Amino acid sequence: MQRRTDASASNSGVPSPLVPGADAAPLLAAANDSPVTVSTATVLEDTSAPVSGKWIWLMVVAQFGVFVGFITPLAISLSIRLQSLAPGHEEYLGYITGAGAAWVVLTGPFLGMLSDHTRTRIGRRKPWMIGGLIIGMVSLVVMATAANVFLLGVGWVLAQLGWGQVLGALQNRTADRLPENQRGKVAGLTGFGTQIAPVLGVSVAGAFASQSLLLFLIPGVIGAVLALLFVLFTKEPDSRRMQLPPLRFGTALRNFVFSPRQYPDFGWNWLGRFFFYFGLSLNTTFTAFFFAQRLGIGLTAVAGIIAAVSVGGIVTTSLGAIGGGFLSDRLKRRRVFVLLSGVLFAAGAVTMAFSSDLPLLIVGSLISSVGIGLFSAVDQALLLDVLPERETNAGRFMAINGFATSIPQAVAPLIAPIFLVIGASGGDKNYTILYLLAGVCTIIGGAFALRVRSVR
Repeated sequence: MQRRTDASASNSGVPSPLVPGADAAPLLAAANDSPVTVSTATVLEDTSAPVSGKWIWLMVVAQFGVFVGFITPLAISLSIRLQSLAPGHEEYLGYITGAGAAWVVLTGPFLGMLSDHTRTRIGRRKPWMIGGLIIGMVSLVVMATAANVFLLGVGWVLAQLGWGQVLGALQNRTADRLPENQRGKVAGLTGFGTQIAPVLGVSVAGAFASQSLLLFLIPGVIGAVLALLFVLFTKEPDSRRMQLPPLRFGTALRNFVFSPRQYPDFGWNWLGRFFFYFGLSLNTTFTAFFFAQRLGIGLTAVAGIIAAVSVGGIVTTSLGAIGGGFLSDRLKRRRVFVLLSGVLFAAGAVTMAFSSDLPLLIVGSLISSVGIGLFSAVDQALLLDVLPERETNAGRFMAINGFATSIPQAVAPLIAPIFLVIGASGGDKNYTILYLLAGVCTIIGGAFALRVRSVR
């Protein structure tokens, strides 16, 4: 597999805004200054050598931890808290998650550029992990103690800022360090970990469903401890020796976008991920409410059922993530696996759309889990294969790629209520049409991978 590489326009080392102690350097300069081309002398470490097994497993455990702390609220805790604050208004969940995703859209690339240009003794990424964990834990307290829906939304925006930075810094490290022949394997293992993390999170949350503070904090503490292991037991090069010019305001604004003509394969991958996550967001945002309606039970009881169903999903997710990741490395093919992931997810979504009892819901969920695991692994490896300016601007392009996740997460929940009321009667929502639309989106997303030309 070949990856397009180009000399990059890069910018200056700046202190991390989240953690004190970084070297002082100008943050912003005149808006009309032009970007400066950076030589490969700024590369901090050799990316051709394979990483150790210890590094891989600490990365897997750290991303698993972030998803335990971060995705558990999205999977169940927010729904339970919202039901307490505003019964019968599940559409508010879409507004809350949409606001959080919108925040990511507005700030993601800028924070990614700051990460690229952070200069500290402990490197570029670790300060963002540490600061993000602090903000992330604060966000859980805000959500757990929120007195109204607005404060619950504020807490989720803080969670996106905090936990999102931890996850972003970890993924930036994979872009910084992983050689090509390990990307599928590591993406498969981390993809598997991040998909099964909500199983643990929901199981723990279900045990504390009636205790709001513990409902949010217990998964958060587990996640923070696991993420800290990567910070403490892996090495990252001292970034203070980077020879980079100041980060310019005008350049920072221009760097929020990229040229699809200059980087076409990155553009096609971006579109594919956008459509897949649009479908996934339509499907997963309202899972708790969907199960409750189809099974005729309350949301508190749903937590245990979703946890039980998710346990079965561990096997199918691992089949998709680990199997797909390892096979894509061995066969040196990515695109066909990405397409297959969209088709499999759609098959599961259709099955769930027409289900009326628990067995069919389980079958559909397991089929979708294979697709999710397969996509999470192979598309991540495909992204690293086509990532522009990987040596110097990985944080910027990883953040731009994050738009393909955050925009669907912002938009899909906001428009979902439009489809939920089509043909609905008696207070029920039309989840059938929503799940069918989700399947169409993931198939389109998988098909876009076929347009990538530099990777097989």
